[in-house]
Amino acid sequence: MKNLLILLLLLISFSAIAQRAGQFNGLDLNLGNIYRLSNAKTRSISSENLSGEPGKGGMTELQDGSAKNEARELGKGWKVNPFIVIQPNQTFTLAEINGQGAIQHIWMTPTGNWRFTILRFYWDDEKEPSVEVPVGDFFGMGWGTYAPLNSLAVTVNPGSAFNCYWPMPFRKKCKITMQNIATENMRVYYQVDYTLTTIPEDAAYFHAQFRKANPAKGGIYTLVDSVQGKGHYVGTYMAFGIHNKGWWGEGEIKFYMDGDTDYPTINGTGTEDYFCGSYNFDVNGRYQEFSTAYAGLHQVIRPDGLYNSQQRFGMYRWHIVDPVRFEKSLKITIQDLGWKTGGRYLVQQSDITSVVFWYQNDPHTPFSKLPLKDMLEQN
Repeated sequence: MKNLLILLLLLISFSAIAQRAGQFNGLDLNLGNIYRLSNAKTRSISSENLSGEPGKGGMTELQDGSAKNEARELGKGWKVNPFIVIQPNQTFTLAEINGQGAIQHIWMTPTGNWRFTILRFYWDDEKEPSVEVPVGDFFGMGWGTYAPLNSLAVTVNPGSAFNCYWPMPFRKKCKITMQNIATENMRVYYQVDYTLTTIPEDAAYFHAQFRKANPAKGGIYTLVDSVQGKGHYVGTYMAFGIHNKGWWGEGEIKFYMDGDTDYPTINGTGTEDYFCGSYNFDVNGRYQEFSTAYAGLHQVIRPDGLYNSQQRFGMYRWHIVDPVRFEKSLKITIQDLGWKTGGRYLVQQSDITSVVFWYQNDPHTPFSKLPLKDMLEQN
């Protein structure tokens, strides 16, 4: 009887393990579970397979390819359509996916002015985008020049290879567009890697919003103030252009959550502190760039003695292991604060750009309109 009971318990245990294995959806992968099998389907969209359908890659006819001249001696099946060209004022659909699944990786390398190329993401049936950001800023390159960035969520590799690893689940549909607001053609090589699989009921939608102020009026820069609903905040990218001398990052970041009014729930102690640095990022009298899994001062543009006369900085902070959770609303501000004589704070008038990243249940509050083209331009 005892042996029979032990056998029964083992069978129940093995059954539970098998059931859990059958339920694994192929997402949330890491070194601890990469060996697990699932029924998830891997797909990828690029200019060589615009639909992502199985067995449909590399089928562009020679006469229709973006590289038809280069491939003229080889023909169909070779490198016939490796990039797309987007004309001025044209919006191109990079990817349109039907079904349930999640984007797991995006790679691209766009030409032209990165501030004049606008990325938009739409989840399910929404008419307003959940992501609306110039392509350079989305990947932490707001100043329009390459800087190495090596983090868990975003990497930028030589020469201008943009990679994003933010997981982006969708339940019915996903659409990604790219708009060229420049006066010249631009081209983009890209790949959207995604999985068709079952999405958990508690999976929220990915959002990203761009903002810019030059100057930040009254010394208060608002990163976001229109988030309504339940979700969690996962990341900040900021580009600071400084108009005065001296240390510029004394400003505190403030998270107003769930009805906070005059005073926030989370109050930082300084700009470099929030971006996981300290003491002005100063090492031996020089700004020290760094790029880590969760935070970095990855870009420092130093004056060249001629036309690039002002210092420019790019920083990121990912709340991957410490998301800022909110139940009803979220507003985030940061002070634009430096120093003046006598050890007194200076309310600065800096050129500030930001992208904020969060997950929330849809529908979301529509974003404020992007600045006009002349205001978008890097200064």
